[in-house]
Amino acid sequence: MEHPENSAEYAGLQVNSGVEQPAIINPYLKRGRFRRHEYSVGEMVEGIIKGDVTMLSQAVTLIESVHPDHYAKAQEVINKCLPFSGKSVRVGISGVPGAGKSTSIDEFGMHLLKERGGRLAVLAIDPSSERSKGSILGDKTRMEKLSQHPDSFIRPSPSAGSLGGVARKTRETIILCEAAGFDKIFVETVGVGQSETACHSMVDFFLLIQVAGTGDELQGIKRGIMEISDGIVINKCDGDNVERCQMAATNFRNALHFFPMPASGWTPKVLCYSGFYGTGVKEVWDMIYQYIDFVKQNGYFDYRRQEQAKYWMYESINEQLKNSFYNNPLINQKLQESEADVLEGRKTSFIAAQDLLDLYYTSVRNA
Repeated sequence: MEHPENSAEYAGLQVNSGVEQPAIINPYLKRGRFRRHEYSVGEMVEGIIKGDVTMLSQAVTLIESVHPDHYAKAQEVINKCLPFSGKSVRVGISGVPGAGKSTSIDEFGMHLLKERGGRLAVLAIDPSSERSKGSILGDKTRMEKLSQHPDSFIRPSPSAGSLGGVARKTRETIILCEAAGFDKIFVETVGVGQSETACHSMVDFFLLIQVAGTGDELQGIKRGIMEISDGIVINKCDGDNVERCQMAATNFRNALHFFPMPASGWTPKVLCYSGFYGTGVKEVWDMIYQYIDFVKQNGYFDYRRQEQAKYWMYESINEQLKNSFYNNPLINQKLQESEADVLEGRKTSFIAAQDLLDLYYTSVRNA
């Protein structure tokens, strides 16, 4: 018998149907109430200028979007924020992976906010996977003190395949942060080693973080990153590593003699500090502000800002040309066919590329 409790011998037994299980979805939930309100350009700009961090975050998300419909709105927001920008000190921070960049930024930022006040924005760039195209975006978790400070703003962004260790829209993000009242900007790169020119072209001071005891420090002579560094600091100078750090600093100072004098007229300094214990941080910032005062007096500060603006004008042209090419309908039709011709040996890569460019130029002229 399927239900023995229904047999005659259990006639006095009362069987309840049990408690009805509630639905896994709240029946009172209104999905429309969670739809994010889309702010207008005027609302975004007004919120940014007032220092609204939430509005700033949404604006940064807008300019980082690759959706074609978001581009015009993002550019309008940037143009309206541009008159309120340019009044910050921008510091680029780079170094090999594991050098302690995030920990150092936490100490640098807290020292800066305590000693000089103001507001600090940290633009932390996280490397994107070549396979999944995703990023961890976990740098904020290593900045425990700054992430809780009311006058700091930390924005992790994916590199998204951009060279130079910075995200594709970092330059525009700096403009928005300055318009929001942040007078100190940190740009932390992914630490790729030799392709830091993009970061150098958007900051006032480029700081290179090194560590001792990792091999031949004189390998730094070969690295192009040392040529663009305005200051070099040796991290983890604590415990029994102090002597190694001081020896590494001496080697780097000797290596700098092989480079020509920078256009700024400033001779890069090499200092030791400990990001974990916070020792030597004051000397690092004394060096940075000494450099800022030096280049402002000799006019190099304004010259560098002008050169950076020109550099990013050409970078924007290159990006727009690239987007225009790949979004062209005729190119989209012929791209797979040309790729097949190259793979099957009917055309060389150069001929296929030239044919596609000729097709693009013809379509632009006829448009």
